[in-house]
Amino acid sequence: MPRIRRTPAVALAATASIALLASACTGQSSTSASDDASKDTTITFWHGWNAPNEVKAIQANVDAFQRAHPNIHVKVVGDINDDKINQALRAGGSSAPDVVSSFTTNNVGKFCSSNAFVDLAPFLKKDGIDPAKTFPKTMNQYTQFEGKRCTLPLLGDSYALYYNKDAFKAAGITEPPKTWSQFAEDAKKLTRPKGDSFEQLGFMPDYHGYETTTEHYLAQWSPTYFDADGKSNIAKDPAFEKGLAFQKQLVDDLGGFARLEKYRSSFGEEYGDKNPFNTGQLAMAMDGEWRLGMALDSKPKFDIGVAPLPVPDDQVATWGKGYLTGTIAGIAATSKKQNAAWELVKFMTTDTDAVVNFANAIHNVPSTLDALKSPKLQADPRFKTFLDIAQNPNSTTSPASVNGGQYLVSLQNLGYEVESGKQGDIKAGLAKTAQEIDAAIAQAK
Repeated sequence: MPRIRRTPAVALAATASIALLASACTGQSSTSASDDASKDTTITFWHGWNAPNEVKAIQANVDAFQRAHPNIHVKVVGDINDDKINQALRAGGSSAPDVVSSFTTNNVGKFCSSNAFVDLAPFLKKDGIDPAKTFPKTMNQYTQFEGKRCTLPLLGDSYALYYNKDAFKAAGITEPPKTWSQFAEDAKKLTRPKGDSFEQLGFMPDYHGYETTTEHYLAQWSPTYFDADGKSNIAKDPAFEKGLAFQKQLVDDLGGFARLEKYRSSFGEEYGDKNPFNTGQLAMAMDGEWRLGMALDSKPKFDIGVAPLPVPDDQVATWGKGYLTGTIAGIAATSKKQNAAWELVKFMTTDTDAVVNFANAIHNVPSTLDALKSPKLQADPRFKTFLDIAQNPNSTTSPASVNGGQYLVSLQNLGYEVESGKQGDIKAGLAKTAQEIDAAIAQAK
C-alpha cells in the first residue's frame, strides 16, 4: 500500500504522541492471557487501510478467518492511524482494540519498549512458529526491538527503480543502471532542459520529491544507524557521508536545487494519474511496489521497466538489494481477549493462503517465505523484482528506536540543508545531527 509521506513536523508529532503512550502503558503488557479462544467471543480489529479495494480485501481476509474460527467474531474498524491507536490504548475500556495493525514500522521500538503491544514470543513458541523460518530476514528485523517481538509483518513494501523504456531507447541506454555512477550518467542523458525548466528530467533527486527520502537512498549503502551501545553511528559510518554527498552532486548536476524545486512544483499528486513518472515528466523514479499498478492504471504512453535500485560502485556484487518496510500487526496490551486476538494475528500473518490472497488483492509484497514462493501469487512479471528484493539477504530497513522515527527526521532535516546548500560541510552536519539524535533518545528513555 502506498505510504503517506510525513513531513518532519507530522513525524515529530506522531513520535510525541507515541511517547505519551509509554507513560500510559508501561507495565501493562502481559502474555499470561487467560481467555478461552475456543469459546464464543468478539474481538475488535483496527487497521489503517481506507481505499475501497483495500477495505474490501481486509474484510475478505477477516471473513476467511471467521469461517475457520466460527466462534470468534471480529469487529473491523478501518482508517485508523497511530494517533488514534495511542488514544485508544491510553483510554482502555471496551472500545479499545484487541488487534492492531499499523503502517509505521518506525514506531515498533516505542510499541515494544512501552509495552503498548504484548510480547508475541510466548504465543509463537506455543504454536511452534519460528520467525526466522517464517518471515524474510529484514521483515524479522523491523518487527522487534531489543530482543522483544511485539509485532509481526502483515505484507511488505520494497523499493526499486522505475524507468521509462521508451526514453531509455531514445537516449541510447540499453539497460537499467546497476551502480550509482551509471545512474548519474543516465539521469543526465535522460534530462532535456527547456528554458529555465525541463521538457523531461532524468530523475528528481530532491528529498522533497516523491519517495526520495534519505532512508530510501541510504539503504543502498547498507548503513549502520546505531552502534552496539545504541548511540547514533551516522557520523562514524562513511555510508552516510557518501550517500548525502552523492545526492547533493546529483542535485547540482541535474540543474541545481532552485531549478529542480521549481520543476517539482509542477508535479501532479503522488497517488494520482498525474504522478510525474506516469506523465513522462520523469524518466526514472524511486518508488514502492504499489506504483506499478497505479502507473499502469494511468495508461502511460510508454513502456514501464522495473529494476533494483543502483548500489555504490564498490558494492556492485550486492545489486538486487533494496529498502524494505511494511504493515505490522500486534495485540494491544489492554486487551482482555489476547488468546482470541492471537488467533487472528496468527492467521493474517502466517497462513500462506491468507497472506497470498491479501497480497494479490492489494498488490503488496507477501510477508512470509512460503507466500513469496506460492504458485497462487498473481503478479505482473515486473513485480518479481520486488519479491526478489524482499528475499535478498542484503536488503535493509530502518532500525527500530525507542523514540520511533525521530532519528530519521533529524537525518532528513540535515539532507534538506545539504541539498539546498545551507550546510556545506557534510561531516560537521552529521556530527551535529548525531548529537541531536543521541540527546533525543536519552530524553525518551
